[in-house]
Amino acid sequence: MSRRRATWIGATTVLNWAMLALFTQLSGPVPPFLLTALAFGVAFVCFVVYQCLRGEAVLAPMRQPPLVWALGVGGLFGYHALYFIAQQNAPPANAGLISYLWPLLIVLFVALLPGERLRGFHVVGSLLGFGGAVLLIGGDVDAGGSLLGYAAAFACAFVWSGYSVLSRATRTVPTAAVGGFCLVTAILAAACHLAFEPGRWPQGSDWFGVIALGLGPVGSAFFTWDIGVKQGDLRLLGLLAYFTPLLSTLVLVVTGFAAPTLWLAGAAVLITLGMLIGSGWIGRRRSSRASD
Repeated sequence: MSRRRATWIGATTVLNWAMLALFTQLSGPVPPFLLTALAFGVAFVCFVVYQCLRGEAVLAPMRQPPLVWALGVGGLFGYHALYFIAQQNAPPANAGLISYLWPLLIVLFVALLPGERLRGFHVVGSLLGFGGAVLLIGGDVDAGGSLLGYAAAFACAFVWSGYSVLSRATRTVPTAAVGGFCLVTAILAAACHLAFEPGRWPQGSDWFGVIALGLGPVGSAFFTWDIGVKQGDLRLLGLLAYFTPLLSTLVLVVTGFAAPTLWLAGAAVLITLGMLIGSGWIGRRRSSRASD
């Protein structure tokens, strides 16, 4: 697969994740770990059906070394577990903003990979993108919260950025292995639900949100992201990731779960400008005009 095609496939993940907030709203007041278990369970079932329809083996791709399993399960389950801890022990807006440092960290960490180099426009672009994320939070940031909550939020950002960058080193591992990571994540989330949460199963139309999560933001999204980070332009994907909260907010506005604000318009400008600068597009345009 070409680098450009893999990047485009990875970029579709942003569109998928943009639906996460909406589908979570539609799933009703289901406890977080139970929702994670159900969504990843749906994702695994869809993976099995997909493999069978293609005549591909289901178990063979899962025969991977322990380190690969540690990376995959640690990324998927570790991120969600830390995110829930952060949300429960710090103001949600604060925790969400800190955890969303991961696109910036991806841009910085890519410089550690062989053959990669960090340039000034990469840093400027990612900082503008993070500024856009700050505007999306708007005036909701407040004081309060425990050290545990903030530590979990920071850990959350490092876990997902580390998972994304380190996946590059395991590019020989087939994307189908993500199906196994989804299964183990579902089992671990179910165990955490039984240990820490009250039982409250989805009711009626809530199941639509759960199934939609398993098909998209908590399902196919991790497979397309795996293709992108292993074979595509990882730094560009990190910059594009800043469109996730922007598109997510737009979806909530369109569907009536949120109201349009000036913060949203400002965030759109900053995130778009950050992507154009960070990807080098503006620099290339200037160079081409100068050569003309």
